[in-house]
Amino acid sequence: MQRKLPKYQQSLTPKALTWRRVRWFLSRTQQRIAQRPPAPWQDIFAESVWSPYRQILLSYLGSFLGIAVLAYLTIHSGYPLIAAPFGATAVLVFAVPDSPMAQPRNVLGGNCLAAITCVLLVQLFGTEPWVMALAVATAIKLMQLTQTLHPPGGAIALLGVMSQASWDFVWIPVLVGSVVLVVCTIVFNNLVPGRTYPKRWF
Repeated sequence: MQRKLPKYQQSLTPKALTWRRVRWFLSRTQQRIAQRPPAPWQDIFAESVWSPYRQILLSYLGSFLGIAVLAYLTIHSGYPLIAAPFGATAVLVFAVPDSPMAQPRNVLGGNCLAAITCVLLVQLFGTEPWVMALAVATAIKLMQLTQTLHPPGGAIALLGVMSQASWDFVWIPVLVGSVVLVVCTIVFNNLVPGRTYPKRWF
Protein backbone atom coordinates (compact mmCIF):
# COMPACT_ATOMS: atom_id res chain seq x y z
CA MET A 1 0.00 0.00 0.00
CA GLN A 2 1.39 3.38 -1.11
CA ARG A 3 2.07 5.77 1.74
CA LYS A 4 0.26 9.11 1.53
CA LEU A 5 2.62 12.06 1.41
CA PRO A 6 2.28 15.03 3.78
CA LYS A 7 0.71 18.17 2.31
CA TYR A 8 4.00 20.10 2.11
CA GLN A 9 5.51 17.21 0.09
CA GLN A 10 2.42 16.85 -2.12
CA SER A 11 2.90 20.42 -3.34
CA LEU A 12 6.42 19.50 -4.57
CA THR A 13 5.48 16.55 -6.76
CA PRO A 14 5.96 16.97 -10.58
CA LYS A 15 2.22 16.88 -11.21
CA ALA A 16 1.51 19.56 -8.60
CA LEU A 17 4.35 21.73 -9.89
CA THR A 18 3.02 21.45 -13.44
CA TRP A 19 -0.46 22.57 -12.39
CA ARG A 20 1.00 25.48 -10.44
CA ARG A 21 2.91 26.61 -13.50
CA VAL A 22 -0.22 26.36 -15.67
CA ARG A 23 -2.30 28.40 -13.20
CA TRP A 24 0.47 31.01 -12.93
CA PHE A 25 0.71 31.28 -16.73
CA LEU A 26 -3.07 31.68 -17.12
CA SER A 27 -3.29 34.34 -14.43
CA ARG A 28 -0.40 36.30 -15.99
CA THR A 29 -2.03 36.10 -19.41
CA GLN A 30 -5.34 37.35 -18.02
CA GLN A 31 -3.60 40.28 -16.32
CA ARG A 32 -1.81 41.27 -19.54
CA ILE A 33 -5.03 41.16 -21.55
CA ALA A 34 -6.77 43.32 -18.95
CA GLN A 35 -3.94 45.88 -19.00
CA ARG A 36 -3.63 46.01 -22.81
CA PRO A 37 -4.91 49.34 -24.26
CA PRO A 38 -7.84 49.09 -26.68
CA ALA A 39 -7.13 49.07 -30.40
CA PRO A 40 -7.66 52.41 -32.24
CA TRP A 41 -10.75 51.13 -34.03
CA GLN A 42 -12.25 50.14 -30.65
CA ASP A 43 -11.76 53.72 -29.41
CA ILE A 44 -13.54 55.08 -32.47
CA PHE A 45 -16.49 52.75 -31.98
CA ALA A 46 -16.62 53.41 -28.24
CA GLU A 47 -17.05 57.15 -28.84
CA SER A 48 -20.27 56.57 -30.74
CA VAL A 49 -23.65 55.27 -29.68
CA TRP A 50 -23.98 53.76 -33.13
CA SER A 51 -22.94 50.20 -33.70
CA PRO A 52 -19.77 49.51 -35.71
CA TYR A 53 -21.92 48.04 -38.47
CA ARG A 54 -23.81 51.29 -38.96
CA GLN A 55 -20.56 53.26 -39.15
CA ILE A 56 -19.23 50.83 -41.73
CA LEU A 57 -22.47 51.12 -43.69
CA LEU A 58 -22.29 54.92 -43.75
CA SER A 59 -18.66 54.80 -44.89
CA TYR A 60 -19.69 52.32 -47.56
CA LEU A 61 -22.52 54.52 -48.83
CA GLY A 62 -20.40 57.67 -48.73
CA SER A 63 -17.50 56.12 -50.62
CA PHE A 64 -19.87 54.56 -53.16
CA LEU A 65 -21.57 57.89 -53.87
CA GLY A 66 -18.30 59.83 -54.02
CA ILE A 67 -16.54 57.38 -56.33
CA ALA A 68 -19.65 57.02 -58.54
CA VAL A 69 -19.72 60.78 -59.13
CA LEU A 70 -15.97 60.81 -59.74
CA ALA A 71 -16.14 57.88 -62.15
CA TYR A 72 -18.55 59.73 -64.44
CA LEU A 73 -16.59 62.94 -64.00
CA THR A 74 -13.25 61.39 -64.91
CA ILE A 75 -14.62 59.54 -67.95
CA HIS A 76 -16.11 62.74 -69.38
CA SER A 77 -12.96 64.71 -68.57
CA GLY A 78 -10.80 62.41 -70.67
CA TYR A 79 -8.66 61.21 -67.74
CA PRO A 80 -10.28 57.90 -66.69
CA LEU A 81 -7.15 56.60 -64.95
CA ILE A 82 -7.36 59.38 -62.36
CA ALA A 83 -10.13 57.41 -60.65
CA ALA A 84 -7.42 55.17 -59.16
CA PRO A 85 -5.82 57.80 -56.88
CA PHE A 86 -9.27 59.02 -55.91
CA GLY A 87 -10.03 55.48 -54.77
CA ALA A 88 -7.05 55.73 -52.43
CA THR A 89 -8.29 59.12 -51.22
CA ALA A 90 -11.69 57.55 -50.50
CA VAL A 91 -10.01 54.93 -48.30
CA LEU A 92 -8.35 57.68 -46.25
CA VAL A 93 -11.32 60.00 -45.83
CA PHE A 94 -13.96 57.33 -45.19
CA ALA A 95 -11.99 54.67 -43.31
CA VAL A 96 -9.62 56.86 -41.24
CA PRO A 97 -11.19 60.35 -41.29
CA ASP A 98 -9.26 61.40 -38.17
CA SER A 99 -5.92 60.93 -39.94
CA PRO A 100 -3.99 64.18 -40.58
CA MET A 101 -3.59 63.06 -44.21
CA ALA A 102 -7.38 62.84 -44.63
CA GLN A 103 -8.16 66.43 -43.66
CA PRO A 104 -9.49 68.87 -46.31
CA ARG A 105 -6.24 70.85 -46.39
CA ASN A 106 -4.34 67.69 -47.29
CA VAL A 107 -6.88 66.31 -49.75
CA LEU A 108 -7.36 69.55 -51.67
CA GLY A 109 -3.86 70.94 -51.27
CA GLY A 110 -1.96 67.69 -51.83
CA ASN A 111 -3.93 66.64 -54.90
CA CYS A 112 -3.85 70.09 -56.52
CA LEU A 113 -0.13 70.58 -55.85
CA ALA A 114 0.58 67.22 -57.45
CA ALA A 115 -1.58 68.10 -60.47
CA ILE A 116 0.09 71.48 -60.98
CA THR A 117 3.53 69.86 -60.65
CA CYS A 118 2.91 67.16 -63.24
CA VAL A 119 1.31 69.53 -65.77
CA LEU A 120 4.20 71.99 -65.45
CA LEU A 121 6.79 69.24 -65.94
CA VAL A 122 4.91 67.82 -68.92
CA GLN A 123 4.92 71.27 -70.50
CA LEU A 124 8.65 71.64 -69.90
CA PHE A 125 10.08 68.18 -70.48
CA GLY A 126 7.44 65.93 -72.03
CA THR A 127 6.45 62.49 -70.82
CA GLU A 128 9.71 60.57 -70.60
CA PRO A 129 10.03 57.99 -67.80
CA TRP A 130 12.45 60.22 -65.87
CA VAL A 131 9.81 62.98 -65.93
CA MET A 132 7.40 60.61 -64.16
CA ALA A 133 9.96 60.06 -61.40
CA LEU A 134 10.69 63.80 -61.21
CA ALA A 135 6.99 64.64 -60.96
CA VAL A 136 6.36 62.22 -58.09
CA ALA A 137 9.48 63.23 -56.16
CA THR A 138 8.76 66.95 -56.61
CA ALA A 139 5.11 66.54 -55.62
CA ILE A 140 6.10 64.69 -52.44
CA LYS A 141 8.61 67.38 -51.47
CA LEU A 142 6.15 70.21 -52.13
CA MET A 143 3.47 68.48 -50.07
CA GLN A 144 5.94 68.08 -47.20
CA LEU A 145 7.02 71.72 -47.37
CA THR A 146 3.42 72.98 -47.38
CA GLN A 147 2.21 70.44 -44.80
CA THR A 148 -0.36 69.05 -47.22
CA LEU A 149 0.98 65.49 -47.42
CA HIS A 150 -1.58 63.23 -49.08
CA PRO A 151 -0.33 59.85 -50.40
CA PRO A 152 -2.68 59.67 -53.44
CA GLY A 153 -1.09 62.91 -54.61
CA GLY A 154 1.94 60.91 -55.69
CA ALA A 155 -0.26 58.76 -57.92
CA ILE A 156 -1.91 61.87 -59.38
CA ALA A 157 1.51 63.27 -60.31
CA LEU A 158 2.48 59.99 -61.97
CA LEU A 159 -0.78 59.56 -63.88
CA GLY A 160 -0.72 63.20 -64.98
CA VAL A 161 2.59 62.66 -66.78
CA MET A 162 1.45 59.32 -68.21
CA SER A 163 -1.72 60.97 -69.54
CA GLN A 164 0.12 64.00 -70.98
CA ALA A 165 -2.08 66.21 -68.83
CA SER A 166 -2.84 69.81 -69.75
CA TRP A 167 -3.92 72.63 -67.44
CA ASP A 168 -7.58 71.58 -67.47
CA PHE A 169 -6.43 68.47 -65.57
CA VAL A 170 -5.88 70.63 -62.47
CA TRP A 171 -9.50 71.84 -62.42
CA ILE A 172 -11.36 68.81 -63.74
CA PRO A 173 -11.00 66.13 -62.51
CA VAL A 174 -8.47 66.89 -59.72
CA LEU A 175 -9.89 69.94 -57.91
CA VAL A 176 -13.56 69.14 -58.52
CA GLY A 177 -13.02 65.47 -57.66
CA SER A 178 -11.26 66.35 -54.40
CA VAL A 179 -14.07 68.74 -53.44
CA VAL A 180 -16.69 66.03 -54.14
CA LEU A 181 -14.91 63.55 -51.86
CA VAL A 182 -14.49 66.10 -49.06
CA VAL A 183 -18.17 67.11 -49.22
CA CYS A 184 -19.33 63.48 -49.19
CA THR A 185 -17.09 62.79 -46.21
CA ILE A 186 -18.44 65.79 -44.29
CA VAL A 187 -22.05 64.78 -44.93
CA PHE A 188 -21.78 61.05 -44.20
CA ASN A 189 -19.25 61.17 -41.36
CA ASN A 190 -21.18 63.77 -39.40
CA LEU A 191 -24.29 61.56 -39.45
CA VAL A 192 -22.57 59.41 -36.81
CA PRO A 193 -23.10 60.80 -33.28
CA GLY A 194 -19.84 61.53 -31.51
CA ARG A 195 -17.80 61.83 -34.68
CA THR A 196 -16.90 64.99 -36.57
CA TYR A 197 -15.11 65.67 -39.81
CA PRO A 198 -12.93 67.54 -40.40
CA LYS A 199 -10.75 67.73 -37.33
CA ARG A 200 -9.18 70.87 -38.81
CA TRP A 201 -9.59 72.84 -42.01
CA PHE A 202 -6.15 74.44 -42.28
